[in-house]
Amino acid sequence: MESIDCGFPTIELDALPAVTADQMREVDRLMIEELGIDLPRMMENAGANLASLAIQVFGPRTVCVLAGSGGNGGGGLTAARHLANRGVAVTVALSDDEASLSPVARQQLDILRRIDLDLAEDPGPANLVIDALIGYSLHGAPRGRAAELIRWANATGDPVLSLDLPSGLDATSGEASEPCVHATATMTLAMPKVGLRAARAYVGRPYIADISVPAVVWGRIGITVPTLFGRSPIVELTG
Repeated sequence: MESIDCGFPTIELDALPAVTADQMREVDRLMIEELGIDLPRMMENAGANLASLAIQVFGPRTVCVLAGSGGNGGGGLTAARHLANRGVAVTVALSDDEASLSPVARQQLDILRRIDLDLAEDPGPANLVIDALIGYSLHGAPRGRAAELIRWANATGDPVLSLDLPSGLDATSGEASEPCVHATATMTLAMPKVGLRAARAYVGRPYIADISVPAVVWGRIGITVPTLFGRSPIVELTG
């Protein structure tokens, strides 16, 4: 399936500041502890935007979501719900057993069960694969089931849309582990990660999406950002 030119606003990647994994952890901490914008709220924004991007760029009839155990996986599970609500046939394959899921990811999985969304033991062919396995919290090369799912995604021949970063890519250094997802497109969250600029071959077509981080939070970590999402909660990164 070829991507569609869907007319998102654009900005050059190099015109934006970029954040390391540690800076993004601090952003999350400030959002939760000081502003009261909790992880489920950010996750809902991420998942809704990911579903919108998937539909507007790829127009899939079927989607296979590969979901990890943490916040990235929770965003993928949230996107699965939004896609199903919009008439897309969705299946979900988890990289970990349910007992290993973080509380926020487990909450999203429980919602999917209540709406009878299909959870698959193994992933299958789809018009689009969503990679929501590992985000900026990557430590070492992916292992076990996560590594198997990354290799499956790379071998399937279907387009792959990664959430925040291609799974297996270091957010700070841009170093690609073995294995690492080769994405067709990547929707990064809030602000580009430093590693995206060093690994464009893995990132594919880059986009950025709003998860409601206020300017005051960026100021607390010493970053000045433009008004990025004034026209759309999703912006294409160019250059």
